[in-house]
Amino acid sequence: MTARRDFLGSVTAIGASTFLGGIGAAAPDAGDPGPDPAGAELRARNTIVAIDGDTRRHYDTLRAELIPHLGPVVVVENDARGGLFTLVHEGRRESLWPVSDIFEPAKSIAHVPLGIFSILAPYLSRRIPNPPGTARLDRHDVEMVAFKGPGTNEWIGPLRAFGATLADARRQLDDARLPGRLAVASGQILDAALEFIAQATGRAAFDMRSFEDFTGGLGEAIATNIEYAARAQIDGVTELMNRWRDEVGPAGWPGLYVVVLSIWTTSALNQNSIIVKRFMDPATADSHLIDIATAQPPTDPVLVALDNLARIVQDNVAAELVFPHDRRSADALKGREDLLAQEILHQLACPYRDSKRPMGTAR
Repeated sequence: MTARRDFLGSVTAIGASTFLGGIGAAAPDAGDPGPDPAGAELRARNTIVAIDGDTRRHYDTLRAELIPHLGPVVVVENDARGGLFTLVHEGRRESLWPVSDIFEPAKSIAHVPLGIFSILAPYLSRRIPNPPGTARLDRHDVEMVAFKGPGTNEWIGPLRAFGATLADARRQLDDARLPGRLAVASGQILDAALEFIAQATGRAAFDMRSFEDFTGGLGEAIATNIEYAARAQIDGVTELMNRWRDEVGPAGWPGLYVVVLSIWTTSALNQNSIIVKRFMDPATADSHLIDIATAQPPTDPVLVALDNLARIVQDNVAAELVFPHDRRSADALKGREDLLAQEILHQLACPYRDSKRPMGTAR
C-alpha cells in the first residue's frame, strides 16, 4: 500500500477514491479465456490485482469513518487576511480570522512591485543585462516568462490601469490612518511605483535595468511593511491559540494536530506554521504539525485537512502494526516516502545487482 501525504486541491473523502484510480471499482471481467493461455494469464492477474482494489476500498472506508473522530485539530488556511483558523474539537468547530486589519494593507502595498512585474514580465527582453542580481537568473526561465517579448506595447494599457489603482490608494492613504512608520513606508512605495509607471508609459518603453532601479530603492520601505504585517499576525494568532489552549485543556492539548494549508511556494517555511508551533506540546510538535502544499486554495479546506490527517493518523498506527519488525518500511509508511522509494534508490544505485544488463537498456 502506497503512503501518500500531500494531496492537492479539494480532495474529498469521496473524491480521493477517484484520485487513486478508481479505488473500489470492480476489476474488469477478462471473460472466459477458454484454452488460450494468454487469456488465462490475464484473468489470473486481474483476479490478483482485485486484492489491491479491495484493500484500497477498506482503507478508504477506514479513513472516512475516522474523520469524525479526529480532534483536537486546528486547521489553518493561509490567505490574504493572514489565515482562516478553525478549531475542530469534541464535535464542534469554530472558524475565524484572528489577524488584525493592519495586515492586509501592509502586505497589499508591499506587493506593488510584484504587481508591476506581473504586468511587464511577458514583454521583457530575453537578453539579460548585468545589473545586480541578474547573475542568479536562469536564462531558460526568463525565456519562458518573457513569452511575448519587447516587440509590442500591449503592456501600456494594463500598466496605466494599475497605476490608476495605485494613484487612488495614494490619495486616500492618509484616511486609512495607518501607524506612522507604516504610513510613511507605504507612501514611499506608492510614490516610487507611480513615478516608474509614468516614465515607462511616457516613453512607451521599459527594461530590466530600469525596473531593478525602481525596486532596488524600496528595500527598507518594503521591510517596514512586512514588519507591521508580521507583528499583526503574531499578535492575532498568539491571542487565539492561547484561548483555544485554555478551552481544550491540559489533558487534550498534547494530542493537538495542526494542519496548515498553503500554496506550494510558501509551504516550506510558512509564517503560520512558525507561530502555531510555539503553542504545541514540544514532545509532539514535530510530528503533529502538518504542512500541506496546495496548487490552489481548496474549496473546503477543513475537509481537505481532515482527509489528509486521517490518512496520516491511520498510517501511523498501521506502520507499527503491519511492520513491527521492519523499521525502514514502517518509517516509510508513516512518513512522506512512497514504500517503493528506498528500493528504487537501491536498485538505481546498484543496477547490476540482479543482472549483468545495465538498467535502461533494451531487452
